[in-house]
Amino acid sequence: MSDNQHGANLTAAPLFRPIDIAPAYQKVADAIEREIVNGRIKPGDPIGTELELGRQFGVNRSTVREGIRVLEEGGLIRRDSSRCLQACLPRYNKLATRLSRALVLQEVTFREIYEASTMLEVASIECAVERATAENVAELDDNVKRSKRVVSDSASLAELDAEFHVLLAKASQNRVLQLAREPAAQLFFPTAEMIIGGIAQGGSRLVEAHRHLVDAIRRRDKEFGALWMRRHLQDWHRGFEKIASLDRSVEHMYMEHAQAFRRK
Repeated sequence: MSDNQHGANLTAAPLFRPIDIAPAYQKVADAIEREIVNGRIKPGDPIGTELELGRQFGVNRSTVREGIRVLEEGGLIRRDSSRCLQACLPRYNKLATRLSRALVLQEVTFREIYEASTMLEVASIECAVERATAENVAELDDNVKRSKRVVSDSASLAELDAEFHVLLAKASQNRVLQLAREPAAQLFFPTAEMIIGGIAQGGSRLVEAHRHLVDAIRRRDKEFGALWMRRHLQDWHRGFEKIASLDRSVEHMYMEHAQAFRRK
């Protein structure tokens, strides 16, 4: 082998990357989370004291305490009135927040969120048409009435838009749909304020679409509901393209929006 060939081999890109070694507290949190998620530890079951867990894992108490903090923030563990640790099911909004952060870290684009949200929101209206109760319809009606009163207030209307879609998912009577749509929705629907504030008739068109969606549920007309949901989301698509590119990452878009707001 020539010296040149030998040098080339030495400078070639390595086949392997360094192994990331998780800190001990994260390993503790992961181990406990695994047992809760797979059902071996049930909601309400005690998981032991920090001292007991330290003995079982072979780590010091401060390491266990840090792992427990991670699980408490994720909604997987809580402390009862006597400060004992218990397993619990995380509320879906806490799960959604974690997944939303993961989407941001993956630098997903608004095009990806739009495509996924279209499928999930159409599924929500179709299920709601079949299964919504009188109470569900009353909640949606009330949302539409409140939305009409604030149609010129983009911030208030954007909040009611997000609430409307949460109520719609609730009316689907499908908890998987409610869980599945929430992470993307937390990134998708905040853009409504930007669009409503920047597009003529944006607010009135949004309220009109919501009214038609409630009418579809009341009439039990799945085809009409899916049609208006697609129109509603296409309005968002057209409005968003007037203020930004769908292929921008969520993180960059919100950073730019925050910076522009601070400059005002």
